Amino acid sequence: MSMKIKKGDNVIIIAGKDKGKTGKIEKVFPKTEQVLVEEVNIITRHQKNKRVRSQGQVIKKAAPVHISNVALVDGKKPVRVGYKTEGDKKVRVSKKTGKEI
Repeated sequence: MSMKIKKGDNVIIIAGKDKGKTGKIEKVFPKTEQVLVEEVNIITRHQKNKRVRSQGQVIKKAAPVHISNVALVDGKKPVRVGYKTEGDKKVRVSKKTGKEI
């Protein structure tokens, strides 16, 4: 399946605990159909100390979100993405307005 969302796109979360939050896509995982959105789906991981006399720590980091729970943002509203061919180029288009993304 081809993913219609790419790195650097602004997206909104449409389902899950972070519903309504917006962010920029940092990384895309095509095999698992997931995306990493900055400051969304934050998880905490407890890390043990690696050396003697050092402290362990709690690390907060973003976890991937499934592509079906994310929608591309055009202005402030979520939009669906379609494709249009212009000459020999394939261009992403907003299905609501028909504008190029």
